Amino acid sequence: MLHNGFFEKKGPFPFETILKEINSVDDFVSFKKKKIYGIDTLTNAKEKEITFLNSSKYAKISIKTNAFACITSPNLSKFLPKSCIKINVKNVLFAVTKISKMFYPKADLDYPDKNLVESKKVKKKYPGVFFGKNVFIGKNVKIGKNSIISSNSIIESYVTIGKNCLIGSCVVVRNSLIKNNVYIQDGCKIGVKGFGFIPLNEKNFRTPHIGKVILEDGVEIGANSTIDRGSLSDTIIGKNTFIDNQVHIAHNVSIGKNCMIAGQVGFAGSSSLGDNVVIGGQAGISGHLKIGNNVKIGGGSGVIQDIPDNKQVMGYPAVTIKEFIKQRKKINE
Repeated sequence: MLHNGFFEKKGPFPFETILKEINSVDDFVSFKKKKIYGIDTLTNAKEKEITFLNSSKYAKISIKTNAFACITSPNLSKFLPKSCIKINVKNVLFAVTKISKMFYPKADLDYPDKNLVESKKVKKKYPGVFFGKNVFIGKNVKIGKNSIISSNSIIESYVTIGKNCLIGSCVVVRNSLIKNNVYIQDGCKIGVKGFGFIPLNEKNFRTPHIGKVILEDGVEIGANSTIDRGSLSDTIIGKNTFIDNQVHIAHNVSIGKNCMIAGQVGFAGSSSLGDNVVIGGQAGISGHLKIGNNVKIGGGSGVIQDIPDNKQVMGYPAVTIKEFIKQRKKINE
């Protein structure tokens, strides 16, 4: 069985097996034999799946979850519906990582795609598509008409690329759904595993990343940029958003429509941007933040808190332009 067409999925597993894997001391006698079919986010988890809650920031959505059970901590259990079984653990993210690895044992590393073949061997499958030299294509790849895959690029198995797309040279695309009229410049890496792990005394424990990357219509990705796939949910770049060279977008980041992001900007995981956001070069966006619509962020800024709609900010930590100018005047006095 495949998840999103990209990762082999194991299971289902008895609930008691999952509890044992994470060393849970809770004894849910009447539910031990229940089959658990997967792990997903609070929003997407179904009644035969497990989810997790590790921050009160997600209280509004956690109370609506349909998951059978939730890995959490005692102080957060109150934010879950009565119908959801609460599994209290010391380290929520470590427990989630161990369960994710049970279901998706091959998603913790980017293993080589063994189904790659030279494009000249499969050209007949892709009428109207131009392939450069030394291009490799995986299994069940879909590519729309009038698209170009330039030399020395790799399109791995189950990737979808729409019509009128231009994929530059030395590009690797995996675990991704790319819509129409998308331009990916040379050297990009799309759909790679994110920087997710649990630090332990003995060694770091890698977190499986089972999400994908979605590039909507008209997106442009600058040269040598990297977009990580999601951990449980997806990394999404909205319609007509343009991204400059050497930008890094971490797992689960969501960027809205018509955004402009200049070179060397870095996004930490799980932050979201609204529509029409403009970000100057070398700015940094911390994780799990919400940036509103029509926000402008000055170059070199460090954003460490949410920004509401229509604000202009600059500096580190980023403050309103008015406050930034005031601070600079004090420094220069």
